[in-house]
Order: sequence, then structure tokens, then C-alpha cells
Amino acid sequence: MVEPVAAFSRIGEENAFAVLARAGALAAEGRDIINLGIGQPDFPTPPHIVEAAIKALRDGHHGYTEATGIKVLREAVAGDIEKRLSIAVSPGNVLIVPGGKVTMFAAILMFGEPGVDILYPDPGFPIYRSMIEFTGARPVPIPIREENGFAFSGEETLSLMTDKTRLIILNSPANPTGGVTPQHEIDTLVAGLERFPKAAILSDEIYGQMTFDGLKHQSLLDYPSIRERVILLDGWSKTYAMTGWRLGYSIWPDNLYDAARKLAVNSYSCVNAAAQWAGLAALQGPQDAVADMMAAFDKRRHIVVEGLNALPGVSCPMPKGAFYAFPNITGTGWQAKPLASALLEDAGVALIGGPDFGIWGEGYLRVSYANSAENIERALERMSGFLTRKAA
Repeated sequence: MVEPVAAFSRIGEENAFAVLARAGALAAEGRDIINLGIGQPDFPTPPHIVEAAIKALRDGHHGYTEATGIKVLREAVAGDIEKRLSIAVSPGNVLIVPGGKVTMFAAILMFGEPGVDILYPDPGFPIYRSMIEFTGARPVPIPIREENGFAFSGEETLSLMTDKTRLIILNSPANPTGGVTPQHEIDTLVAGLERFPKAAILSDEIYGQMTFDGLKHQSLLDYPSIRERVILLDGWSKTYAMTGWRLGYSIWPDNLYDAARKLAVNSYSCVNAAAQWAGLAALQGPQDAVADMMAAFDKRRHIVVEGLNALPGVSCPMPKGAFYAFPNITGTGWQAKPLASALLEDAGVALIGGPDFGIWGEGYLRVSYANSAENIERALERMSGFLTRKAA
């Protein structure tokens, strides 16, 4: 029997897709399942973006593109960053990629090997740790605590670093917590990073345009002292409801860009041509759909937090970004994953247990409010009935 090399035994998974599959199986049996588990906007991709892809196909954009992405799209990405964040970026540092995970994959492969440390947020996106372990590097979790507003602590992060630290992964606004790290914590971290010149930073800012209550997104690109070692991860999936288009981008420092380009050439060759033209239309076209989507998310955010706080044994802070709430369920007496499983099987509500996002996720559930207000209210009613019955 042939077997893959040992490194593949260390690869984990993203359990949200397993929950999605189980929810689909139950729905196929005739069950009414409300999915608050998947991190995917329930809005369609705006029509002008779809039309741009169709036009690209009709215009003959059927072949390979540059591995780095079509020039006009890289220029548009640089222009968008300058317009939104007042940060100058050269199109020559932009790499168009097939989804955000590719940037994680490339950055972690670039710095991960046995004998080095890679820091990552916990609870955090599960692929971070999975890929770190695949490379043989030591995964070092950065605790993301409720008492700190689900923001990373600059001081605590620095205390975890050593001369073996080669990469730090940061994520704000954050999945799964909805936390947004305030500028003073980022300032503290950046100042301390001067002591660790060999550590690169992967800043996952895929939810950067999804902040609430007037908060302005603070990008790690905006710090000159670390600019030459920051890798930015962003894309179209969340902001423009384009998850299935598999379209993202990354910004690489000059000294790392060619290595990332070579990984592209050796793996996926280039991004789907029509999708790239769709991405161009997204950046250059009207932004009304983005504003409408965020207004809807804001209303749902209040519905879900109010409803969660009314459940027996549950408390939930108000998330400041993304489209996730991360309620504390320790008062229910349940552990997180058994509760998530029971709510799916018994109440027809799909959620993700906090431990699927790391060791610091125990005691929490991830609730995605990327679903309609009506469905969220129905799900909350079912959760209330389930918890009341089980407590009786």
C-alpha cells in the first residue's frame, strides 16, 4: 500500500465544511436546517460583477494570464488600497491568488520548517495551525481573550516570541470572534517587533472592510518600521459576496515577492481569467451593494447578540467586525462541540464549536450572522427551546 509522506498526517481540516456537509445531509432527509455555521454572505454577487465575467468570456479571455495576475487588476488593487487606507502600494508587489488560503499556504511554506516557531491567533482560522504543523514548525498560539475584547495583546504576543520566531500571523477583524484589535495594541506590538528583525508578519485582513460603530480598519501595511516584512492577505470573497469565485490578493515585500510568484507558477499557474475581470469590476464599479450588505449585517449583529444574551447560560459581547458572534456558553454546563452537535441534530441549527478554532475556543460557539434576520430569529428560538428543555 502506498502512503503519503509523514507530513500529511499533520494536516488538519476546517470543520465548518464538515458541519456544512452534515447540515446538507440532514436537509436531504427532509429536516429544516438553519445554517449559522458557514462564513459566507447570503447575498448574491452584485450583477455588474457577474456581467463583467460574462463579458470577459465573450471577449475571448479564455487563456492563461500572468502568474501574478492581469496588470490592470494589480493596478486596481494598489489604487483601492491607496484610496481606502491612504497607503501607497506598488502594483509590482500585488499578487492575485485563487482565494485567501493560498496566501496563508505560501507564507507558512516560506517560513515554516523544523526548528522554527510560527505564532498564530487562537481561537483563529484553523488552517493557520494546520499548515504550520504540516511544515514541521512549532505552532505557538497567541491567546485571543474575551476579557481583551477578542483582540490580541501586543505585550502578550511579544512575550511569546524568541529568536526562533520566523512568522507571526495576525487577523483583525477576526474570524471566529468578530474582534477588532485596537490601534494601541498594534502600536505596542510593532514597537516591540524591532527586537525580532527575523520575524515576518502575515496580516490577514480579509474582513478589513467589515467594521462597525465607526471603527476604522488599521492595516499592518501602515507601519514603515515593519513594512519590508509584512505580507498582506485580502480579497473579494467577503466584501463582495464572491466566496465561490476563488479570488484573492496578497501584497508582498520586494524581497519575498519573487518566491511567492514562483510558488504560483509551480502550483496553480494563474487565476481564472474571467474571475480576474470580475474582480476589476468589483473594485472600479459602484460600491452600493457593499454598503447595503454591511447595513444588513449591522442589523443582524444586534439581533443575534440580543438573542444570544437572552438564552439561559449564554453571554455574548458585541462583535466589532466581520460577521461572527462568539458567545460564551460556559453557563449552560455544556462543552462547546457536544453542544454544537446537539443543536444541529436535535434543534436543526448548524453552529461551530469554539475548539474547532483552537484550544482557547473551549466554552464558546461561533455564530455566523451571514444569514437572513428571519432565519437568525428562528434559530435563536430553537436554541432557546433546546437549552430550556435540557435545563429543566
